[in-house]
Order: sequence, then structure tokens, then C-alpha cells
Amino acid sequence: MSRSHENPTYIQLTQDKKTHTNSELLNEQVCCELLGINSNDISTLPFSADDITAGSETELQVAVMGDKNHVDLPCTIRNSSYYANIVRRSKTGDVPDTALEQLDEYLNNESNVWENSWVRFPLEKLNTNSLKIFNYDLKADKKSEENLQRSDSSNFLFMEDDQPWVRVPISYLVRLSLADILAEKYELPEYIRSEGMKLVDNFSNDNTSPETHSFTVLNLDKQKGLGFQLSRETSHRFLFTHLLTEYANKHFGLEHFQQKALIFFSPHPPSRQKQLNDCISDNFYRALFMSPCLSGWDKGEEKHAYMALCHQVLSRSHLNAVAKLRDAGIINSNLIILPNTSNISLANNGTHISLGSKKVQRAIEDKQNAFNEAHEKLLGDLVIKITEHFLPLFVGTYTAAPYRIDFEQFHPETALGFLPHELDFTHLRMFWRRWKNKAKIKFIGRPITPFGPNLVDQTVSSSLGLKGDFVPDFRLIDYPAALLSTDENAALDGKLGNQDLLKEDLDKMGIFDKNMSMYLLFKLREFHKMGYCGFEGRHYSLFHSIEHDMGQAVNLQILIQALAYKLIAEGKVTHKDIPDSPEIESERRQIFFTAAVQLKKFSIKQDTQNQFLTTLLQSAKRIKKSRRNKGFNSVRLKDYREALVNFIKTEGEELITSLGLEETVTDLERRLNSDFSVSDRLVSDILKEERHDNPIKLSGKRFNSKAEEYYRTDLRIKHLAEAMDSIFIQVKAMTTEHQTQLQQSLKIEIELTEWLFQTKQHLISEALNSDRIRKLVALIIFLDCDLSADSHTTEQSNDEQTKYQENVNAC
Repeated sequence: MSRSHENPTYIQLTQDKKTHTNSELLNEQVCCELLGINSNDISTLPFSADDITAGSETELQVAVMGDKNHVDLPCTIRNSSYYANIVRRSKTGDVPDTALEQLDEYLNNESNVWENSWVRFPLEKLNTNSLKIFNYDLKADKKSEENLQRSDSSNFLFMEDDQPWVRVPISYLVRLSLADILAEKYELPEYIRSEGMKLVDNFSNDNTSPETHSFTVLNLDKQKGLGFQLSRETSHRFLFTHLLTEYANKHFGLEHFQQKALIFFSPHPPSRQKQLNDCISDNFYRALFMSPCLSGWDKGEEKHAYMALCHQVLSRSHLNAVAKLRDAGIINSNLIILPNTSNISLANNGTHISLGSKKVQRAIEDKQNAFNEAHEKLLGDLVIKITEHFLPLFVGTYTAAPYRIDFEQFHPETALGFLPHELDFTHLRMFWRRWKNKAKIKFIGRPITPFGPNLVDQTVSSSLGLKGDFVPDFRLIDYPAALLSTDENAALDGKLGNQDLLKEDLDKMGIFDKNMSMYLLFKLREFHKMGYCGFEGRHYSLFHSIEHDMGQAVNLQILIQALAYKLIAEGKVTHKDIPDSPEIESERRQIFFTAAVQLKKFSIKQDTQNQFLTTLLQSAKRIKKSRRNKGFNSVRLKDYREALVNFIKTEGEELITSLGLEETVTDLERRLNSDFSVSDRLVSDILKEERHDNPIKLSGKRFNSKAEEYYRTDLRIKHLAEAMDSIFIQVKAMTTEHQTQLQQSLKIEIELTEWLFQTKQHLISEALNSDRIRKLVALIIFLDCDLSADSHTTEQSNDEQTKYQENVNAC
């Protein structure tokens, strides 16, 4: 018996069920039968036209603009015992002068932009409602009747000029802002206030970056545009979060105290944060940037300790990757750049798109049906393995994270990030060789990698014209996106408890911690853990347009998930067709990382055991035997992507029609065959004011700082304007009577559409006042939180419909 079958969860399930759970009987066709899938009727497939629920989670970047004498981050550093010790030890010669010089260089910030800084303001700025929330979140245990405060409460309260002040991260600030806006002292419709208070918990204080998730589970409808519905909700939620930040700037007096908080989409950890991380200890880094977890958990300090664990584990894991590079033969000498003992990859930001199946959920909830967790897991893992083959279609096309690597940074131990834990040695060596050939690091036709000392590398770079490289989506390289299985335990073999066993293996190897959630590109959301049945796409970086790029990406994810179930139901793909060895896992994922770096080719074994990959490659052009790697075929990424599109159009033709996704397929082909990809559009905008249109012509420092500035300014405004346009269209579609009712309930004195037009102008010019912000927040709550007919399904009972109509009338 395999180790997976020894898992207690698996044993309990197999004992509880009388049929279809014996390992000999548990197979894909049995699961499909229990699920009620008819291979000849696509309407019976999960993720068919009437079967999709959706939600998204967005990770946002924050910054505080202001003078170093007033912003929390530089003040905290300067007043810390760490800084005092560096100053003292520098004077005595116990540490090099450069240690203090580097810290002072960071503090002497001419841009006055402080990424991931906290904010501080007088406690009296909070009204009764927001103060109540704040006091509640300071409890050590929110479920306890005792009012014991957290032991670290002094981190969030301090005295300034003989009055109490608050200092909190912006990810928590928005929660206080929403509570403040919804206080009874402001004249808002009661139902909007009630629904708004439910949203307070959507702003959890989790990671370094603020994370928000959908206000309501959406039932996607073909007639309403499927992915468009989710992209619109995400766009509105970003505007909503921005408004809460602006409210704090105005109402809590941040601007008065020379702080201006900003919130925006940005995929990379900030460059200056990397600079700071290089000159401070890992403990001090965690003290500055790890989220205190004030909200979202009953015992916030325990969650805070977990986040510190994540940081420690990833830092250790990155160090251990160096040993793997040596074992793989990529590092051949003892002259290396030792990675920092403090890794900042947790500060990266992406978007997670979750799609659920009502059909699968009903089956698992039906006590009369033998379909259970074991069946859900068996099918779910196979769907993930199939889907992973299609993920290269998303990279750079729908999202991107452009990044410039200078020659002196192009060390394998830094450039390859976590790839040593994600690819086997064979694919890792081939990947690194191709990356060196692609990068601008050749002299007399041969690639040269940096030597080690930074001054030497900069001299060589300038003397020989060695530029380094440009990467379309470096976030996927610089973060542990998908950890490789071991020979003993696989993550996706369809057996319950498999990932727990794999995490134990990775823990012993120093790669991961068994208490952390498993990292995968595409993740199963199991009913007994999440409360719904579906999948979460975690491969999305930065959208150029939330409405258009995200909307089409959601559509493609829906199509691929439905197609995966169709292939399984027809018996065309089974677990045996995609074996669960680390080599096969690495073989398919190398294509994904090839797309992230924009390499031209990858290699596949001529006798690969991945029969599904063999099927996909049948329509690929120009597959050639590799001259360098015996027993391998060389495949162009462009040809593989075209083969994927052809496969989707052939095998999914009926699905495309039934879901109404013809435009999505056309849009995908356009992105792949022109400069319409997100990567191209982001780069074009970043370089708009530069003399060059090629990132490689700029230094890494200049391009990356220009990119961060663009995300913070122009792209932020673009996303906000896009959201306002969406709201205007949604309001415009209301009847005149409903517009008038809503206008009166919000006490808006002019026509609602005219008020929205004016508000957009104020928003773009950053001239919104607190009253206008409160009204716009209330309007978004009305539109996006089950108060508008657009978000209700036809499954509502008559009583629910009546209650809903009463709520609309009340507004």
C-alpha cells in the first residue's frame, strides 16, 4: 500500500463509504458517472454555461508619500535600537562604515516615496464605529469574553504631544476607513450601512500587501459576459479600496500630517525595499514589514507568527537553492553571490481567480450520492495537470511583470530564484543555458556570467557592452510558484492527503514547512476546506486593463477547465496519461517558465511518458531533434502555443459555442500573434517618455524605477478611470425611476449621471472630499453587494425576491 493510503483522512473516508471508494474501483469514469456527466451532452459538464461561480483575490501595493521626518517607516528606522546600534558600532569600528552609509542612503530618499510604510495619526480622528472596530481588533483572542489586549498593542498606539496616536499598516487602515464611513452619524440608507459593515471583514490584515476578495460570490451568466462580470467586480473593488485610502488621507488627517497613502497594482517587491533588505537583518526586516494580522483571525498574534514563519522558510529555501545549483552543475566554482538571509518574495503581488462548480458542490452535498471528497480529489488533481499544459497561453498575454536584470545581477543563484525547487536538474540546466543564450551577455559569441565582485562586474559590463536581460514576467521566477513533487510523494496523483505527505518531505529537505499552504500554479479548492468546489488560478501577475484583460483571462480559464472535464469524461485523458513523477511534472512546467522569461525554445524527451503532452505536440510545427541534448526534441514556444490554440478550437469547438467564447479565442490569437499582449502594452507605456522603445537599452535601475513610477501614477489612474466608466454605464442602464430613487437616498442634489461625471473628474485630479467619497462608497455597495438585480440569480425564492425588492425600494 502506498504512503498516501496511510493518510488518516483517506482511511476514514474509505471506511465511511460503502461503494466507489475502494482504491481498485476509484477511477475517473466512476467519478464522472457519480457526478452525472454525460460525455455526449456538454451541458452536464462542470463549468458549463449555467454552472459557474466566481470570485477573485487581489494583492495590492501600497506606498506613503512624504518627508522622512513625518512618514512612519523612516521614523521607525531612525528611532530603532537597530539603527542606534549601527551608529554606535560604526563609530567604534565594529562594523564597516558602509553599513551605516547604506542605511542613510535609503533614508535620504529624494523621491519621498516609502513603499509598504505604515501610517500614523491621532486616535481622536476615529469616530465611535471605527474606534469600536480598532479596540476589538486589539483583543488577544476575539472569541474570548475577556478583554485582554494583544501583547504587542504598544506597536499600534503611542503618545505624541501628550495625546494618543495610532500607527497601523495601510492594509488595516482601509478597514478603519470603511467602519468610519458607515458610522450612524452619516446619513446613509440603513441597508447600505448594514451591507457595508459585512464588507469590513473583506479587508483582512494578512500579508505585507493589502489583500481583498470579492464582496459576493458571483453566478456567472453567459448573457452578461461571464468573465466580464468578475472583472467589473474586481475593478469596482479596487476603486472602493482606493476611496477608503483617500478617505483616510482626508478624514484621518494623514495629508495634514504630511503623509499621503497610495494603493495600486504592482507585481514586484519594490526596488528600494530590496535595497533596504540588503543592509538590515532578517529580524529587523520582519519587524518593519511583516503584517501584524490585526484583522481576519481570532488570534492575530498567532497568525503574525505564521507570517514570520513563511518569511523564514522562504529565506532558508532560497539559500538551499544554491546547493541545488551546485549539484546540477550550474555553479562550478566557490565564487558565488550568497543570497540574502532575508528573502522579500512575499512582497510580490498577483491576482487569484477562483471559479467554482455548482454541479460538483451539489453532488458532494447530496448525502444520497456516493460522490465524496475522494472523487472530488481524483478528478480535481487530473484537471489541474491538464490545465497546467495550457498555462503558457496566459503568461505575458493577459498579465505580465516586466523586469530588467543588469549584467552584474545575472548570477544563477539570484536570477534563477526558486526554480531549483521547481524544475529537475535536466530541465534546469537546459533552461539556464537557453536563458544565457537569449540574454545580452555574449562576448565573441560566448555568454559571460558575472564574476562576483560588483565593481569588477560593472567594469566588465561597461567595457564589453554586456546588458543583462529583460524578462516579461519576473514575478513567476522570483517566487515559489509551484514546488516540485518528490519521488516518494506527488502533489497531484489524485489521492487524499497527498500534499500533506509531500510537504513533510519538503520540510525535511529544507525547502518548505509542513504548516504552510502548498504552493501551486493552479490549486484545487476542496469543499471540506473552502466551502465550495472549484479551482484557483494563481498565475496572474499584473493586468493592463482589468476589464478587458482580466475579463478575457477569466473566460479562457473557464473554457480550459470545462475542456479538461470533457476530456476526462470522454476517456481521452486519465491520470496514467500524465504520470506523477518529478521529471514529468518538471517537463510540462518548464514550458510555463520558458514563457515567463520569453525563451524561444524548450526540449521534450522523444520518448516522454506524458501521453497528453505528446497529443498536444502532434499539431506543433517544426519539432526537431535536439543537436545538443541527445534523446530530446526541440520545440519552439510559438509553435507550442499555436498547437494549444488549435487543440482548444478542435476539441472544445462545442464548448466555445455553448459558452459564447468565440471572441475570447479570437482575442487570444490576436494577443499571441501581435503586439497586443499585456507585456508589450505595459512596456510601451513604461517607456513612453524615454528615447528608446526597447527595455534593454535602459539600465535595470532606470527601467525598474520607471515601471514602479508608472504603476503608482498612470496605471493607477487608468484603473480608477476604468472603474468609474463601468459604474457610469451600470447606473445609466437603470430606469430613470431607479436612478432618481438612488439619487434621493444618497442625498445627491443633481442628476446621478452628472454627479458621477463630476466625481470622475475629481477622482482623477485627486480632489475628492470626504462627503463625496462616502456617497461613492455607498453607491458601489449598492451596485456590487446583492443590492442590484444584476448580481442576483434566478434561483432565488419568491420570499428572497420580495426582500430584495424591498431593499431596492428602501434605497
